[in-house]
Amino acid sequence: MTARAAIPARALIKVQPRASRDRVAGRVGEEWKLLLRAPAVEGRANAACVEYFARGLGVPRSAVHIVSGETSRHKRIEVEGVAQKVLDRFLQGA
Repeated sequence: MTARAAIPARALIKVQPRASRDRVAGRVGEEWKLLLRAPAVEGRANAACVEYFARGLGVPRSAVHIVSGETSRHKRIEVEGVAQKVLDRFLQGA
């Protein structure tokens, strides 16, 4: 059985910029709270969000997409080539 999937894995994320370190801090309602060191200036927090998921899941940055919420703390992301179960485990144990 493979961890790759044809359907992108999806997650709702609430980003908190300017944190002391990059990490997932649990769930807030239906969203996962993602703490990022990057500030929410000139797209740096969005770039850090994409980088966090790409590195953690072992996929290229081009496989991680912010589908909605580019200018908001509340984001919907999709990760191509990763099964939903893999993304869920990553968020729970990251």
